[in-house]
Amino acid sequence: MGSAYQGYDLIGDVHGCALSLQLLLKKLGYSKKSGVYQHPKRQAVFLGDIVDRGPRIREALHIVRDMVDAGHARIVMGNHEFNYLSYLTPGLPGSGMEYLRTHNRRHLRILNETLEQFANYPHEEQAFLQWIKEMPLFLECEQFRVVHACWSQQHIDQFLQTQGGNRIDDAYLHRSAHHDTPEWETMDRLLRGTHLRLPNSEVMVSKDGYKRHFFRTKFWSEKPEYYIDVVFQPDPLPEHVARMPLSDQDYQDLLYYSRDEPLLFIGHYWCDGEPRPVAPNVACIDYSAVKFGKLVAYRLDQETEIDPKKFIWVDVLKEIRDES
Repeated sequence: MGSAYQGYDLIGDVHGCALSLQLLLKKLGYSKKSGVYQHPKRQAVFLGDIVDRGPRIREALHIVRDMVDAGHARIVMGNHEFNYLSYLTPGLPGSGMEYLRTHNRRHLRILNETLEQFANYPHEEQAFLQWIKEMPLFLECEQFRVVHACWSQQHIDQFLQTQGGNRIDDAYLHRSAHHDTPEWETMDRLLRGTHLRLPNSEVMVSKDGYKRHFFRTKFWSEKPEYYIDVVFQPDPLPEHVARMPLSDQDYQDLLYYSRDEPLLFIGHYWCDGEPRPVAPNVACIDYSAVKFGKLVAYRLDQETEIDPKKFIWVDVLKEIRDES
């Protein structure tokens, strides 16, 4: 990561909330020069998931890409960018896939706003898809690391070995569409995180109405014993499941990011309440902006532990209402 900057501003999942993003950038001291948001001494780092769900996806993408192209920001790919790219990438002849992501009702529902907002801008959409394909999956420097959902050293080492850097290519993208491949597992782990299967074939119905057999988990939990020690998602586990002990298989499926590793910044997990560290060296900065929560940034300087006072945010419901 470039040393020309005196600090970094890590910014959580935007999901098409372009107005909130502009408010947050202004709050952080960025201003528009030659049409691009910039700061004289700092660089923004976006944690992915700029697309989907929100009202101004195209606008948000333009703001972020302009900043990245001008060197005023960096970005890592989110699972929503990856899904969007896969949904519109045709399968190879003989692969048995029309597209790399199946065109079913659920996938369309998630991508619908993005597809609709680009319906009259096909050339723009193609340019953004190419840009998404070139996004890094992770960023690492001496002081800190950035990944959308989960830092899995094993998968990152494997990726660096096969790809020679932190970006995918066409061949990798096509291999990642097949569930039984290392490529699929790597994209799943880095962009969607760790998860455990609910015991005894239990099913949860989440707030969005979907039946789920898995739940999202922490990968920084020290010495967890029960399911409640590792769950990390808005939907609570059923009470009887929360108190059940983890099995040997669960321990094998969980990862652990230890306290002596560099600072880590992630998005993805739909947190709520007051932004705060999830571990002394881990910050999740996705606070459900698109569901009228908060669009959050963390102002990183030279610290080696996450400072609760350095989260800065836009309270979407209140501040957007005040602006309109």
